[in-house]
Amino acid sequence: MRQTVTWKTILNQPAGWYKTPEAQKIAKNVLLYQHANGGWEKNLDMLLPPKTPPKETTIDNGATTTQLTFLARVGTPECRTAALKALDFLLAAQYPNGGWPQFFPLKKGYYTHITFNDDAMVHVLTVLRELAQNKPDYAFVDAAQRQKSAQAVTKGIACILKCQVVQGGKKTVWCAQHDEVTFAPAKARAYELPSLSGSESVDILRFLMGEKPTPALVEAIEGGVAWLKANAIQGIRIEKQGDDKVVVRDPSAPPLWARFYDLETGKPFFCGRDGIKKATLAEIEKERRTGYAWYTNRGEKLLSDDYPAWKEKRKHP
Repeated sequence: MRQTVTWKTILNQPAGWYKTPEAQKIAKNVLLYQHANGGWEKNLDMLLPPKTPPKETTIDNGATTTQLTFLARVGTPECRTAALKALDFLLAAQYPNGGWPQFFPLKKGYYTHITFNDDAMVHVLTVLRELAQNKPDYAFVDAAQRQKSAQAVTKGIACILKCQVVQGGKKTVWCAQHDEVTFAPAKARAYELPSLSGSESVDILRFLMGEKPTPALVEAIEGGVAWLKANAIQGIRIEKQGDDKVVVRDPSAPPLWARFYDLETGKPFFCGRDGIKKATLAEIEKERRTGYAWYTNRGEKLLSDDYPAWKEKRKHP
C-alpha cells in the first residue's frame, strides 16, 4: 500500500503519479502560492490552500526549486508556464559572481550572503543543470533558456570554487554561507558563526562530482574529501534522552561530523543564542541543543560510495 503523499515526499513519487488527478489537484494549490516574481515562500504545506498573508520568496528549505521540479513533472500547460516563471526567478536571483542569496528580492541582513546553508544553492544548481542537460522532465524548455541555465551553472561552480576555504595552502571545505563580495566565510544567525561545515560541504562535493572533472574541480573535490576524512569523529553517537540530546561514547558507532569546525583551531564547536563558542554540546542551552542539527552522518555515504564511484569513473571517461 502506497504511503500518503506529503509535501516533504512530493518529489519521491513514482513517475506515473505526477500525471494523476491527485497530483494535478496539488499542483493547483502550488500555482496559487506562486508569487508574481515566480518564486515561493518557505515552510508552507503546498497540499493545503493558502491561508496566511504572503511573505518573501526564497530558495531556503527547498523553496522554489521543489515547486519548479514538481510542476515540471506534472506537465500541464499551466504548470509548465509556472515552471518557466520559476526558472526566470532563479536566473534573476543569481549574483553576477555566480552565487545565490537566500531571499530574492534581497532581504536585509545575513540573507544576502551566498547561501549553501541547508543545501540551498546546490538545490538551485542541480535543477538548472538538469534543465540545461535537457532531462525529460524539462523537455518543454526552449534552447535559449537551457543555454541561460548552463551559463548560470558555470558561474555557480566558479563561485563555489572561490568560496572553498584554503588553509595552509590546502583546499578544505565550505562555510554554510559566504560573504557575497569577499567570498569569505560569514555569520548567519547568532549560533551560526563563520566556520568549516561538516554538513553543507558534503552535497557541494557531491554536486561537483557530477561535473566534467577539470583540474580545478578535481583539486577542489580531492581537497574537500581529504578534509572530511581527516575530520570524521569516531566513537560517539547522539542519543535522545527524554526531551534532551546527549553525546554517548560508543566505539562501534559509525563516523559523524560536527556541523561547525573552528576556522582557526579546526576543532568542532557548538553555540547557543548568546553567540559564544563552546567545546561540547552539553555546554549550550537545552533549547538550542535539541533544536538544531549539531552533528551529521552525511559524509559517510559520500566517502564510502560517491567518492570511490567518482574516482572509478575518472579512470574510464
